[in-house]
Amino acid sequence: MTNYLLAGGGTAGHVNPLLAVADALRERDPDSKILVLGTKEGLEARLVPARGYELLTIPKLPFPRRPGMQVLTFLPRLRETVASVRRMLDEHSIDAVAGFGGYAAAPAYLAARGRVPSVVHEANAHPGMANKLGARWAKRVGVAFDGTPLRGAVTVGMPLRAEIEHLDRAAKRDEAVEFFGLAPDRRTLLVTGGSLGARRVNETVRAVVPELISEGWQVLHLVGGLSKFEHDHVEGYHVLEYCDRMDLAFAAADLVVARAGASTVSELGVVGLPAVYIPYPAATGDHQTTNIRSVLSAGGAIRVADADFTPEWASKELLVLARDDDRRARMEQATRASAQRDGASRVVALLDQAVEDARTG
Repeated sequence: MTNYLLAGGGTAGHVNPLLAVADALRERDPDSKILVLGTKEGLEARLVPARGYELLTIPKLPFPRRPGMQVLTFLPRLRETVASVRRMLDEHSIDAVAGFGGYAAAPAYLAARGRVPSVVHEANAHPGMANKLGARWAKRVGVAFDGTPLRGAVTVGMPLRAEIEHLDRAAKRDEAVEFFGLAPDRRTLLVTGGSLGARRVNETVRAVVPELISEGWQVLHLVGGLSKFEHDHVEGYHVLEYCDRMDLAFAAADLVVARAGASTVSELGVVGLPAVYIPYPAATGDHQTTNIRSVLSAGGAIRVADADFTPEWASKELLVLARDDDRRARMEQATRASAQRDGASRVVALLDQAVEDARTG
């Protein structure tokens, strides 16, 4: 039996790949101990226990980016947090650590160094600070996208939950329509700005809902953490703050409008959904645009800059795409062709290699 500590969290982009790997480990060896390290504030605080895993928590420690009092207190707090994670490693006889980025990852990498082997998975084409740190001494490093600049990286794709990786959209459509209360005779536009929401995306889509409905569409709009999002209650316009059944949301959808987070891009590719991507403009190094480089080249998606995604643009370009069944069918074929599968099993293989290396010296 092997004991694992999976570290990461904050947003769905970190939590979902972590849970996909946890599920793959549990399916292969139900007797293995799988613990998750996160924070009380992140999305993992809800999703990890709901998935049936024990969550160990540490304080949220943002890396200080400007001079000030936070710089003076950061290192002592980090040392204290790392020491607490080391105690967790000993208490639970952890054999390997896997990190997925986010606030919990860096303390886990530091605590594992010199004690147990660690594996890094980077979901974005532009790596985060925690994974850059962890990759310096990790036994194995896996990345979702070719060309991600991390030491020793191999491309393994994105770990996806089994219900997404093996989704048959046509077979699940009736269930999805009933689950969300949708009309079975209308095409569905799925809109998601990620777990935290995207104000520009939300406001532009809200403005063109009447036109979409008049074209025979309905809208399933996941507005994220914007609980004060105001909208008219229009028949055919379905608004949710968050969705725990993205497999059913994808099964219901015919077209997607979304940010270009790594998990979203990977999931839409695997399930074969054409998309309009609006990369998050504040993303470090414009990594969301890099995330969609392959699918854009294949012709499976459209990119529009955040500043350009206006009601005027949507009334013209989005409505044109909504009317063109043949074009969406071609995009669907292209996005499937650009997708990479089996990410979770590939990360599990990296963990196996790291554990074996540690045991054989």
